[in-house]
Amino acid sequence: MIFKQLFDNKSSTYTYIISSGKGREALIIDPVIENINEYLKTLKELDLKLVKVIDTHIHADHISALNELSKQTSCSKIMGEHSTSEVIDIKVKDNEKIKIENIELVSMYTPGHTDCSYSFLMKDKIFTGDTLLINGTGRTDFQNGNPVDQYHSLFDRILKLPDETFIYPAHDYKGNKTSTIGKQKKTNPRLQVKSAEEYAEIMNNLNLDNPKMMDIAVPANKKGLTYNDFIKLTK
Repeated sequence: MIFKQLFDNKSSTYTYIISSGKGREALIIDPVIENINEYLKTLKELDLKLVKVIDTHIHADHISALNELSKQTSCSKIMGEHSTSEVIDIKVKDNEKIKIENIELVSMYTPGHTDCSYSFLMKDKIFTGDTLLINGTGRTDFQNGNPVDQYHSLFDRILKLPDETFIYPAHDYKGNKTSTIGKQKKTNPRLQVKSAEEYAEIMNNLNLDNPKMMDIAVPANKKGLTYNDFIKLTK
């Protein structure tokens, strides 16, 4: 199996390239447009055919390479059914299967960070987007985010998975690459709460600045910006 976790230094975003082996089909989760050439180079080196690309939600801190990857490889663009993206080919529902050769992911609707946030379970791995981070959770104060929704996404869905399940988030700001459900239950400070109300109290008082790219990234990701458009936009 091929499992590559790539990191974007500017937005602290993790992108995942997954395949059952060299010369086989592949999928990518949460790609960043500045790194499009790195993804294409990796696919070529491993002789992979990109057939599906997934965004866990509409990102606010970077522009997604989802649409550009599709234009260059003819892969299918996938998001959850609640996404407002205008360029998605396949909108998956909760508990829907996404398959490529010998690889199967199951979608989980996990709103709270945004109202279109989905996580994706692959056997003993879960890609949590910005819902569950390592020793943190995604903010809930924009894009129809809701701390109570996120509490239920965490405690009624993600944390019900086996303790041995590996967590792979869309971001990390301290160099962490992965953790497990069991470890996060014990060490994640945001998860040491006894009620949705207590969790909401924490999240509603974070007082974070908006992401620097938010005003550009959100509309760009809804429209599916291409690389040429991105270059023009950032000149």
